[in-house]
Amino acid sequence: MANSEKLFVLASNDEAFRLFGSYDQNLTLLEDALDVKLVARGRNLLISGPNEEVAKAEEVINHLMEQVRSGKSVTAQDLRYALRIVNAGEKLEDLGEQILTGIRGKVIGPRTQGQKEYVKAIAENPLTFGIGPAGTGKTYLAVAMAVRAFRRKEVERIILTRPAVEAGERLGFLPGDIQEKVNPYLRPLYDALFDMIGLEAFEKYMQKGLIEVAPLAYMRGRTLESCFVILDEAQNTTPEQMKMFLTRLGVNSKAVVTGDITQIDLPKGVYSGLEQVRVVLKGVEGVKFVYLTERDVVRHELVSRIVKAYERFEAIEKGERDRIAVEGAKRGQSK
Repeated sequence: MANSEKLFVLASNDEAFRLFGSYDQNLTLLEDALDVKLVARGRNLLISGPNEEVAKAEEVINHLMEQVRSGKSVTAQDLRYALRIVNAGEKLEDLGEQILTGIRGKVIGPRTQGQKEYVKAIAENPLTFGIGPAGTGKTYLAVAMAVRAFRRKEVERIILTRPAVEAGERLGFLPGDIQEKVNPYLRPLYDALFDMIGLEAFEKYMQKGLIEVAPLAYMRGRTLESCFVILDEAQNTTPEQMKMFLTRLGVNSKAVVTGDITQIDLPKGVYSGLEQVRVVLKGVEGVKFVYLTERDVVRHELVSRIVKAYERFEAIEKGERDRIAVEGAKRGQSK
């Protein structure tokens, strides 16, 4: 394979520092990930190596330079996201528009192709299901889309809800009244809102009833009009609860349902409403199912590897169960 070189000249030493990272750690990470050699001298960065690898490095650096020129520093996580996309043969420029900017200046938007499809589905459909493992941004991006719709006055209220299902703990042992008992279950939703609109605005909107964060049981008997409604952790709903939630939607409302069917905390023998609804609503107009995978994990890189490890283990375990079942059936027939 032929080799080539590419020279980048940055506008200032400050830009170089924010791109290269402390002790040039971002350059080291880029060299380890791609078969290229990076030489930094002052504001100059020279890339050399095989043509294809240099082209990938060039695309990654051009993408990250947009972040640097907006005044932000490049983190190792930013670099890993970009590398994952170019190594998959996808274009960084194809990720789509940013959703909004958080209170700390953080730009919030899709970082993977799967997330881009998820955000597009939310924008285009009254009801979207985001299904995938932990760390894929299902809830966070849904909340961002809700905040954007609220700011644009496309909806009048945001309602966030989760089933208060115990994952090995007992709700009754927690201190406080019922609202205080369920608050820990709703904490991820609070955290996402704080990140996007800030505590002061959140409290103001809560007092005015413009933002509501509540357990799923509080939705029964209501009609939710002109709302952006998010049902989180939907794998822990029963079929009855799922039907109840979906039939609450009123005029000019949009709903996003998120869940991970590999982490069901319902009592043994209770069927998940999220598993059932995938069959019930398949092909229904206005309903979109988006499936995210470990490729869309945007937490620590280790989380993606953990998800893959569990998937391999569960596949082996299922294969073993199927083998035992087949052998049992054969023994039964031989008798």
